[in-house]
Amino acid sequence: MSGELLVVGLGRQPYGEALELQRRIARGRIEKEIPRDVLLLVEHPPVVTLGRGSQPAHLPVPREHLTSQGIDLFDIERGGDVTFHGPGQLVGYPIYDLTEHKRDLHWFLRQLEEALIRALNELGIAGERRQHYTGVWTGGRKIASIGIHVKQWVSWHGFALNVTTDLSYFDLIVPCGIPNVVMTSVKQELNERTPRDVWSRAAECVVMGFCEVFGQQAQPVPLEELGVGR
Repeated sequence: MSGELLVVGLGRQPYGEALELQRRIARGRIEKEIPRDVLLLVEHPPVVTLGRGSQPAHLPVPREHLTSQGIDLFDIERGGDVTFHGPGQLVGYPIYDLTEHKRDLHWFLRQLEEALIRALNELGIAGERRQHYTGVWTGGRKIASIGIHVKQWVSWHGFALNVTTDLSYFDLIVPCGIPNVVMTSVKQELNERTPRDVWSRAAECVVMGFCEVFGQQAQPVPLEELGVGR
């Protein structure tokens, strides 16, 4: 389906604020007060989030240790296991009304993967899927995580693409509950080919990927235009 995709850049924002914002926008989509799909792009201070499928063993360090390191911790409603968000990571929250696309969650997850694979290809990185897992890999290393929540066919939560992320943070968890997974980033994969404005370039490529996959046109808008407040 074609149409406008409202793209909102939030800059760097604490996870809790972005979570409440997603929920407000999702309510707006459910109630048809916001007439278009929305893609929020944001960068978070260090935070670990626990999805509905998370296992205690996948957070091997005490919660107090995270706090002592300045890392927030949230139990949230998205699917999936434990993951990390932090500086240098491009986090996207697609708030889509699937009744306007296809009422199929597996289809939607594959579409999100495809959008990220196309974005990575544009950056010069060969993105790939891995059988039985959700997310995007390159050369067997995981570069993007995906986890969503859907209510009345409206999605929120989304993806995290490691761009210039400090990958040592992932040593604190079992990322996405996958033992021995090797995490990577756009910067690590491109090495000396990394453009100076790689985070902005990655955001551009992701928006392009979404527009191609969902047949939409990007319309950058300020948050205020959605009428949900900060």
